[in-house]
Amino acid sequence: MPTTNQNTSRKGRQTKQKVVEVPQMDAYGRKQPQQLDFEAAVLGAMLVEQDAYERVSNLLTPDVFYDHRNQIIYKAIQALQMNQRPVDIITVPQYLESQGELEEAGGVMYIAQLSQNVITSAHIEYQAQIIQQKFQARRLITFSSRVLAGAFDPTQDVADLMQQTEHELYDIAKETQRTSYTQINPVVEEAMAKIKENMGRADGLSGLNTGFEKLNRITNGWQNSDLIIIAARPAMGKTAFILSMMKRMAVDMHIPVAMFSLEMANVQLVNRLISNVCEIPGEKLKSGQLSQVELSQLDARVNLLTDVPIYIDDTPQLSIFELRTKARRLVRENGVKMILIDYLQLMNASGMAFGSRQEEVSTISRSLKALAKELNIPIVALSQLNRGVENREGVEGKRPQLSDLRESGAIEQDADMVCFIHRPEYYKIFEVEGVDMTGKAEFIIAKHRNGATDLIRLRFHNKYARFEDYEDYGPAPLPGSEYPAMKSTQGDDVESMELNMPDVPLPDTPFGASDPVTDNTPPF
Repeated sequence: MPTTNQNTSRKGRQTKQKVVEVPQMDAYGRKQPQQLDFEAAVLGAMLVEQDAYERVSNLLTPDVFYDHRNQIIYKAIQALQMNQRPVDIITVPQYLESQGELEEAGGVMYIAQLSQNVITSAHIEYQAQIIQQKFQARRLITFSSRVLAGAFDPTQDVADLMQQTEHELYDIAKETQRTSYTQINPVVEEAMAKIKENMGRADGLSGLNTGFEKLNRITNGWQNSDLIIIAARPAMGKTAFILSMMKRMAVDMHIPVAMFSLEMANVQLVNRLISNVCEIPGEKLKSGQLSQVELSQLDARVNLLTDVPIYIDDTPQLSIFELRTKARRLVRENGVKMILIDYLQLMNASGMAFGSRQEEVSTISRSLKALAKELNIPIVALSQLNRGVENREGVEGKRPQLSDLRESGAIEQDADMVCFIHRPEYYKIFEVEGVDMTGKAEFIIAKHRNGATDLIRLRFHNKYARFEDYEDYGPAPLPGSEYPAMKSTQGDDVESMELNMPDVPLPDTPFGASDPVTDNTPPF
């Protein structure tokens, strides 16, 4: 209901009356959540004790105050503190008067009353928390009213309403869960516990095993809360790489993995995974023209995909808000340890207005990083590169660069790691630094927030949609036998190749040859 503020100046003249609309009741006649005495106590404490503001400034913003006068006074206190000026019953009215807001804030008498009613500021943190909680309760009332009105609106798309509802509710919850500073002792204890846990791991990694030995050495595994971008031009094998990684992690090591495929249907994706696992060309699986040996191999190995912890969502035009909801559920109900997205530029942020596609992609990349941190798992997102690569010449020119990331520089900024897949063979470059690149690919770590950048060479089998470690070739397991993770035949002292390190050609041993790699094979 409207309240009238009437102020009197020091000369006793009556000032202009100002009506401030303060809604006291909702549509059902219930009083809005508020704690006006606590608001007065908190502001009064700030007027008489210099450290009071610092103790609660992380909890309070002007809009958490229910009384409009208190909102204006708190804004004035914020401004004075920001300019390193004293805050008291003299400076606050002076500042408000200079801004033409003294009358609207209740006048000098109201501000003086705030300070007179304060005995101690001992409970100011508790009082500020209650004020904040009342504000969140009012926000939920407003939020639920909008949802209710939308649900009754016959022109409202229910799917859009649900996405918008989830997005807004998440924002409210996120603002409520403010974290304060932490004294270093418990953090040290947590870090030491993690170090001891890593010491007990057989693979010696601090993160998730990627399934690729040299990649593990550089990254120590995919780290929790990291956003990893894997980018490439079309036909470089982005999807084949994450399918190979998913096979090694979920099938070989039983690590739960979820994949959001915006480009391919789930059946198409699984067909490529079957080709990867069973070593049968994808074209033959598509046409059904299998020999008796291939059919036996298919029957023997396809069972390896039964009950593996792989979860696939092929929703087209997936929004970041839908993904966030589904990802939380996958982690909560299925214990998913990593999320894969194919690919980032096909996502959208529906329900929000943007000036350009670049702004939308920036919002998506920031949201993915926030989701990785919230769920404390690595998120690997594929990304397209622009056509700048095609216009450059030479071996170095064709290698992707960070500036080639398509549609948004924010992807580079938000990601903890940015990696590129490059196959020189695609550009008719068959030799790089003395190495035959036929059937080989370069996995380039161009940005690594917590480690080194480097270049790794992998073998690529296009017909099986499969990437392997450079040394991972030899006899295939017998049909029906256990399908273990592939192991390198090289020793543990093999180092990953630096970008400028010269290479020695490897003998052309065909995949699946019966002769194993000899011990004197040069490392790459």
